[in-house]
Amino acid sequence: MKVPRAYTQIARAESVAATRRRIVEATAAALGRSPEPTLAEVAGRAEVSVQTVLRHFGSRDALIVETAGLLAAERAAAPGDPVPAVRALYWQYERRGDANIQLLAREGGDPAVKRLMDRGRALHRDWVAEVFAPPLRSRPAAGRDVLVDLLVVATDVYTWKLLRRDRRLSRRAAEARVVRLVEGILR
Repeated sequence: MKVPRAYTQIARAESVAATRRRIVEATAAALGRSPEPTLAEVAGRAEVSVQTVLRHFGSRDALIVETAGLLAAERAAAPGDPVPAVRALYWQYERRGDANIQLLAREGGDPAVKRLMDRGRALHRDWVAEVFAPPLRSRPAAGRDVLVDLLVVATDVYTWKLLRRDRRLSRRAAEARVVRLVEGILR
């Protein structure tokens, strides 16, 4: 009985994982241009066939769900400390902020873009509530919602745009200002 060599299986698994990552990254990039990218567009960006995309994900909806997971993971941060949270967030904004700003400009005239942006706003608010939960827990429940609103504004992509694009601050300087905002809100 012939047994396949382990290194061949490892190489194959690594290749499959790399293709999957490339497809998800292509989807994230496509979402920066359109809230409803086609499988053909994603496949073209990932340099694979539509059939390969479907083989990996089964459907366009499953692909979008996995891509949303990637985008959420990009900004993952341990709750409680604003410095790594803002750093993770700004890392994502540096990669995807300009596309988000372009989509936000289109949301008034395109219901699909509006739905995507509404989902993004809800996910951002959830991220804020989770990442800053420890200091928020010590506050009265009535005031927590106000603080979350303020933290959402402080960490919003528009704040990033104002500091990085409009004011042309370095990433480090912009992050430092946002950390000061966040710490001020939490005091």
